[in-house]
Amino acid sequence: MPTTHFFRYLQIRNFVRTHIPQYGMKPNSPTLDSLILVKPHSKGSVSRLYDVLQAHIEVSTDTIKRAWEQELGSEISDEDWFMAMKYPYISNLSSIGQSVQGRELWVMRITKDPNADVPGKPKCKYVGNMHGDETISRQVLVYLVNYLLTRYGEDPRITELLTSTDIYIMPSMNPDGFERSREGDCSGDAGGRSNAKNMDLNRSFPDQFDKINVQQDDVPEVTAVIKWILEKKFVLSGNLHGGTVVASYPFDDSASHKMQGYYSSSVDDNLFKHLALTYAKNHPVMRTGEPKCPDTPDETFEDGIVNGAKWYDVPGGMQDYNYLNGNCLEITMELSCCKFPPASELKKEWDYNRESLIAYLEQVHIGVRGYVNEATNGTALPDASIVVVGINHNLTTAKFGDFYRLLLPGTYNVSAIATGYMPMTVVGVQVVEGKATELNFTLAPLGNEPTGGITVPFTTTTVPTTTSSSTPQEPIQPQDFRHHHYNDMELFLRMYSNRFHSIAHLYSIGKSAEDRELYVMVISDNPTVHEPGEPEFKYIANMHGNEVVGRELLLNLIEYLCHNYGSDPEVTQLVNTTRIHIMPSMNPDGYEIAREGDVRGYTGRNNSNNFDLNRNFPDQFTTITEPRQPETIAVMNWLKSYPFVLSANLHGGSLVVNYPYDDDKQGRTEYSKCPDDKVFKQVARSYSQENALMHKGHPCEDLYPSAFFEDGITNGANWYNVPGGMQDWNYLNTNCFEVTIELGCVKYPKAQHLPLYWDQNHRALLQYIHQVHRGVKGMVIDIKDGTGIPNATIMVEEIDHPITTNLAGDYWRLLVPGTYHLTASARGYNSVKIYATVPEEGVELVDFRLTRVRSEPNGQAPKDPGATQDPAEVVFQSFIKDLSLGQGLEQLVQSTITESSFRYRRYKELSEFLRGLTLNFPKITSLHSLGQSVEYRTIWALEISNKPDEPETAKPKIRLVGGIHGNAPVGTELLLEFAAFLCINYDKNPTITRLINETRIVILPSINPDGRELAREKQCTSTVGMTNTHGKDLDTDFFGNASQRVVEAQPETRAVMDLILERGFTLSVALDGGSLLATYPYDKPVQPGNSEVLGQCVCQQPSQDAPGGYGMSKQWPEYDFSVDFGHCPEITVYTGCCLFPPAKQLATLWAENRKALLSMLVEVHKGVRGMVKDKSGKPIVGAMIVLNGGVRVFTAEGGYFHALLAPGNHNIEAVADGYQQQRQEVVVSSYEAASSIIIEFDMDNRIFGLPREFVVATAAASMTALVVTACIIWCVCSAKSNQQKDGFHRLRQHRDDYEDEIRLTSMGSKKSLLSNEFQDESESDEDTLYANANKL
Repeated sequence: MPTTHFFRYLQIRNFVRTHIPQYGMKPNSPTLDSLILVKPHSKGSVSRLYDVLQAHIEVSTDTIKRAWEQELGSEISDEDWFMAMKYPYISNLSSIGQSVQGRELWVMRITKDPNADVPGKPKCKYVGNMHGDETISRQVLVYLVNYLLTRYGEDPRITELLTSTDIYIMPSMNPDGFERSREGDCSGDAGGRSNAKNMDLNRSFPDQFDKINVQQDDVPEVTAVIKWILEKKFVLSGNLHGGTVVASYPFDDSASHKMQGYYSSSVDDNLFKHLALTYAKNHPVMRTGEPKCPDTPDETFEDGIVNGAKWYDVPGGMQDYNYLNGNCLEITMELSCCKFPPASELKKEWDYNRESLIAYLEQVHIGVRGYVNEATNGTALPDASIVVVGINHNLTTAKFGDFYRLLLPGTYNVSAIATGYMPMTVVGVQVVEGKATELNFTLAPLGNEPTGGITVPFTTTTVPTTTSSSTPQEPIQPQDFRHHHYNDMELFLRMYSNRFHSIAHLYSIGKSAEDRELYVMVISDNPTVHEPGEPEFKYIANMHGNEVVGRELLLNLIEYLCHNYGSDPEVTQLVNTTRIHIMPSMNPDGYEIAREGDVRGYTGRNNSNNFDLNRNFPDQFTTITEPRQPETIAVMNWLKSYPFVLSANLHGGSLVVNYPYDDDKQGRTEYSKCPDDKVFKQVARSYSQENALMHKGHPCEDLYPSAFFEDGITNGANWYNVPGGMQDWNYLNTNCFEVTIELGCVKYPKAQHLPLYWDQNHRALLQYIHQVHRGVKGMVIDIKDGTGIPNATIMVEEIDHPITTNLAGDYWRLLVPGTYHLTASARGYNSVKIYATVPEEGVELVDFRLTRVRSEPNGQAPKDPGATQDPAEVVFQSFIKDLSLGQGLEQLVQSTITESSFRYRRYKELSEFLRGLTLNFPKITSLHSLGQSVEYRTIWALEISNKPDEPETAKPKIRLVGGIHGNAPVGTELLLEFAAFLCINYDKNPTITRLINETRIVILPSINPDGRELAREKQCTSTVGMTNTHGKDLDTDFFGNASQRVVEAQPETRAVMDLILERGFTLSVALDGGSLLATYPYDKPVQPGNSEVLGQCVCQQPSQDAPGGYGMSKQWPEYDFSVDFGHCPEITVYTGCCLFPPAKQLATLWAENRKALLSMLVEVHKGVRGMVKDKSGKPIVGAMIVLNGGVRVFTAEGGYFHALLAPGNHNIEAVADGYQQQRQEVVVSSYEAASSIIIEFDMDNRIFGLPREFVVATAAASMTALVVTACIIWCVCSAKSNQQKDGFHRLRQHRDDYEDEIRLTSMGSKKSLLSNEFQDESESDEDTLYANANKL
């Protein structure tokens, strides 16, 4: 059957299954399933089947056929109809995505019960036609589908295979290329190999050895397949190609990228050779090893198989990606010498490959298989790691806790490891040839079990409950002892991140002055997220570029942890219970100019700007005048982004552990004691005691004969003064305790000496990590609902050093053994004090449960909140809290990933895009014109809500604004994409649907369309298009809080001002470009040191169009106008240093800002909201709500109001003409939806005890015009004064101003400054507005 015909009947069959039920069945009819199973005795009896269906379905089959024709645009024949209903219960057709030209990437799933996921069936796949002109695979896989379907139930072998295996077949991964190829083209000269964007799909996957520079938009086929691989957790796969006859196995490339002849083996090399041989030995040509292709007649392959890289180097290949990033083992089969042979050859090729294809699928059932379950209740544990000792390639369990680990016959020790559970190892697992060995694990939750986990002998039954000991296995020691320059180090880190992706994740915290990445490798059992209760630890090395021992030791440590995880109990326990961040080089620029053999020199010590990075941090005693360096700023922001507990900074030049403080007020060399002096001595000794030479205390006797450090440790200032050091900044500005470790007397030793340094230090490096698990740890919890309280303070009596809880409410406090008095406090809660005893070993668990401070109007006793609270409100509170805490928002982002095609849109296309949204999503969108620009282009406003044409004043309303400067259009494109993102996910994603249903979202994508028409792409600093046609910067054209308007507003400004004056908005966010920061009213300079740090951090060459590029202020009255006249707080976010970056960067900018934009839809629901009414229940419109005696908002229709407030207690006064003033106190949480209150007014009918009418008449008669005039003048002046003072988010002049600020909780993405809107009250003077960004 032709390929097109084949897929047509599959489409028809799915159509029948999907559409017949919607027409309804007649009473007393059999089930649809039984009708479809009616088997005609001949092709002519199809018409009789029509009659059977028509007898039981409410409409005629002709109606169904017409529906098909209307939907898919083609007629349907009797033969198609017959084939559509033949095999509906062992196959299911679906598409995993589309090609560049919009062709579906069809996948046929063949198994018993194909519409359900059931445990116990391993998934395997075949992918064909990856190169569009290699067509044998495409047709062979079509034949395979037909063969499997027709033989099911008749051939016992096929029936068993389909019953026990979940098979996925994709005949064509590159349908666009196929359409360009030509029959008879054996060498591929006619084209079609690449996709429609001329990209080779088998060079476009992420690679372990090389960075593949491919844009997602250019390879949607690869993007779809990657997502498919990661979602399905395939076990076995084959990638079918053409051009020769051989089976190729991983790895496909090597670090050297030698073109041919280099054997690049994986740790499963023997297994891969077995799988390749299984295919080759069943193929009559392939097994000879002599394909005798015309273009390479002498090429041979032993046994018909070859290692991919040995044959030729293929970076970015699909088979390596499957192995390194999925659970899947894949080989590549080359099926014929001719890429696109004549159709007459197809039958022969099918006969050659049929047995190989089936035999290869059967290999999915070798090795070990089983389940990982929870011990207490038996529930499945998905994503548990399955570790085979001696084979450093782990896989993870699927959603039912099931796993399938392909192995060759032999004896193995197999471990199961899951977060929060004791690891379990089964020793002596026997794998025999043929059917897989059953092996089940039952994991107990972490408690007081042995730290090494449970080890049990293997039996043929389920896992035993008794334990036994086994001889410890010696850890695998590092082998890579050499000096790694930057490119070499980068490759090393990327290689380990790819090979050990289940426990290792590589990221960058920024760039050096010379634009080198500042890499960090995080190693943990769940490396990409912070797990509440698991402490964060870090090592930093090579801060001084010529002090290199720490750099190499940390690379060795990465190697050691990765290779020993799952086999060494100590390493496994550390990795499972700690999130370890390792930065091998903080000063990569300095390292590149340093020289091997340097003993005590300075070449390379400083960064490329010639500044000592360990004198560049803000200091408590000394003002650091040198400009903050990019490396310093990156580290400061990094430390503010993770809840680090313990750290060490590795240096060279001596042999000692140095602890805070590093300097003192007088700058003298004397002991400078910090409040946690005992803790620092404890952790310092933990390192020095494991380094025998260091512990002796006489380092470098040849260089410094008089130096002595008792126990190998010293107070920093007692050794010598170091103002501006990093370790003190850690302690004073974060929760992190850091020491500085000097590793040896020679700064840059010869490479042959590096193994000695590892021998001296590797036990100390591990022992120091253990110290993060000393002291006390626990949670600070809201006693009402059990959720964690972020930013709560933990104080230890007599130790003047508070620490704060993380976002989930978890904390860690290092302490030496002893009994302590601990106090936990948080804004809006009553403090709790607890006594705790820290043991000699390990950590004491101490949880705090805090009660909220509540008060009622007029001093009444608090009411039971649960007695009157609306159940729907309780559900919504929980909804907002889930998004605000932990990974809620991150999970939302991951669950709503959509493919987009980013480009810049000019005015016409923008307008069409907005109209398209309203046409496609009419129920949730409404498009309005606010006015026109100077050149008569419309200023559009798009509203998104579930009732966009109704006022719904009870819901919060958010305004998102872009394009105020035409030369900075990134904000416009982000808002357009955000609008499409919301609409597309409405009714598909329940969280997005709920946010839209509960929020009124107004998007103004482009305020300055005239300027946008003039601006040009890739102009990072050009001012062309910045202003409107009249040359006016619209951002300075608003009537603000500091001046009176003397000229008429520009038409664009007037349109936006009219919208603002409608009031009703709760929050406004404006997106601009030219810098990387956020600003908020009022625009007055503050903390210039901090602002300067921020600007230098993000924009080395600040734009003149941004606020100085450094967060310094000038007049931008739009924000102030929004506050003063719209009574709505507005922040402006500058999304990047380049005003008009290339379009290819838009996808990255969208990825960086999507989470933060979603967070704004969450934040707008916080603060306080309520309703004002009189005693009769009548809503009072226009009542003034005064917050904390300053900020004012007004009630809208229905008496509703909503205002954002900082977490804590707030006083609210309600004032309305003719009513008695009312006061209430509310408690605002940083992670809960707005506190809801109802204010009831009493009529005020008497003044001074007299009737209102009498007093008013008397006063009117007795007042003179002069008094009236004086009162009016006084009132006006008073009002103006208040207007000048009051407002949201003014930049602080003094720390005492905190109570008048509004803070939105940081919930953004890892790079976007939109994620770091406001500074928290607990932060120090050196902190930036963006310090608490959650970067992972």
